[in-house]
Amino acid sequence: MKIKLTPYITLEGRTKEAISFYEEAIGAEVLSIMTYGDMPDMPNTFTDELKSLVAHATLKVGESELMLSDSPGGTPMDSGKRVTICITTNNVEQSKRIYEALRQEGQVNIPFGEESFSPGFGDVTDKFGVTFQIYTAC
Repeated sequence: MKIKLTPYITLEGRTKEAISFYEEAIGAEVLSIMTYGDMPDMPNTFTDELKSLVAHATLKVGESELMLSDSPGGTPMDSGKRVTICITTNNVEQSKRIYEALRQEGQVNIPFGEESFSPGFGDVTDKFGVTFQIYTAC
């Protein structure tokens, strides 16, 4: 089983701009990009503007990866959620164990469960105020 830590930046509608900037500034290479409109489980009530926002992108920077997305809904983000740490494993049980450990005395932001993009995903802020996304790679 593998574990990988990846910085995850969440912006408010400027992710495409940030991707272009990081390509130029630090030689980032786009590995993947998915908009909210590309996701199969998105509500029909999403506006065209919201559908065009980035739901998830992965960039390669040297030997590392950087993940980014836009915050849906148009509400300002708490500064503590702007940069999170994504913990990626290749095993759902391992992901769930990590999630359960981090949520002790913390706050659940997204309950751990199966999502269209992952067989096991959750978002939790630990007791120290650090937010983690636990992601199981398919």
